[in-house]
Amino acid sequence: MFENIRLSFKGIFSHKIRSLLTMLGIIIGIAAIIAIVSTIKGTNEQIKNNLIGSGNNTVKVQLYQGDSVFDFQYQEIPAGIPVIESETKEKLKKLDEVEKVTLYRQRQYCDSIFYLNNQLSGGTVIGVDEDYFSTIGLRIKSGKGFSVKDHSQNQKVAIIDTNAEKSLFLGEDPIGKSIDISGEPFTVIGVAVQSSKFEPVINSIEDYYTYMTNSSGQVFIPSQSWPITFGYDEPQSCVAKASDTDSMTAAGKKTADILNANLTVNSESNIKYKSESLLEQAKSMQDLSSSTNSMLIWIASISLLVGGIGVMNIMLVSVTERTREIGLKKALGARKRRILGQFLTEASVLTSIGGIIGVGAGIGLAQIVSKFAEVPVAISGVSIVISVVFSMAVGIVFGLIPSVKAANPVSYTHLTLPTTSRV
Repeated sequence: MFENIRLSFKGIFSHKIRSLLTMLGIIIGIAAIIAIVSTIKGTNEQIKNNLIGSGNNTVKVQLYQGDSVFDFQYQEIPAGIPVIESETKEKLKKLDEVEKVTLYRQRQYCDSIFYLNNQLSGGTVIGVDEDYFSTIGLRIKSGKGFSVKDHSQNQKVAIIDTNAEKSLFLGEDPIGKSIDISGEPFTVIGVAVQSSKFEPVINSIEDYYTYMTNSSGQVFIPSQSWPITFGYDEPQSCVAKASDTDSMTAAGKKTADILNANLTVNSESNIKYKSESLLEQAKSMQDLSSSTNSMLIWIASISLLVGGIGVMNIMLVSVTERTREIGLKKALGARKRRILGQFLTEASVLTSIGGIIGVGAGIGLAQIVSKFAEVPVAISGVSIVISVVFSMAVGIVFGLIPSVKAANPVSYTHLTLPTTSRV
């Protein structure tokens, strides 16, 4: 085996230009496939992050009436919908698919938020528990977060995001200032931002409304302080952080099932907790993207076919050139299997080298495409291994006919050992 590999390298390096040209089809094919697969994977990851949000694997579970989110701003609390108790929250935390859980209340498009004469038009007020910021992926940029006392003693304090800071305070330091929420003063103690930078790609008006619903600003208050300005005993919504992206659907469904078990509403009212179906939407978009790009992979694979034919052609030429060498080995007792193995090894080594070079070229090509076309890429280790193995398989398949021809003893019956000339 090792002797065959040594002989293969010797043959390849003795005809460098010919070997390089032979490998060119393999190199181009593997490089194209690596670049396309990397682009597909990167695009799919971007779809997940864009559609799901911030890439933090969170899924909202909210109260729905039919297909619409139940809005407590305009609708009274129906009978039979209790406040989610701490025992239920602990039960949710024990789900295998769930890493963290937080409960919150919300008023979307709230116009009753003021600082002096400045109004936060269309802002969002969120009543949060102690786990909200860590679950959602928010951190305090300036000031401080809510304390245990803030959550337990109905403190009239608030944390705002950077959009609310810009809209309300116009460059002033908001820390320690008082804002008016529905006629009640709340002291701003901190400014929050996302822990990780997230910039979704906006391609349509639908994308805008999906990703920019909170662009006017958000104001956070302790959940215990919610009754001061809004409804008393108002049911909460839930955010479950899944252990990984693929577990989001199961985490959302199981969370909704547990919350629905506590409802005693009339079934005809069609009111129940539901989870977002964003992961399914992401997968549908990914499937569409992958099916479109799979055609490119098939086109790129044609170059591998051309490269394989080139390998077979060169190996046939090599067999012809080395007829005397092969005949001499047969005359010395080399078996058919040994000759076959030698030429198959040479073809496999040739295409494997081409595959390795193609992988490097593919990674470089993917980075170039990412830079100039602004398309995200993600290098797949599995695709690299498969590409190298596949290139080796191409060498074996297309090197088989030349190898069989080289090993055929009938081809060398006319050959004789060279005789020593007499002086």
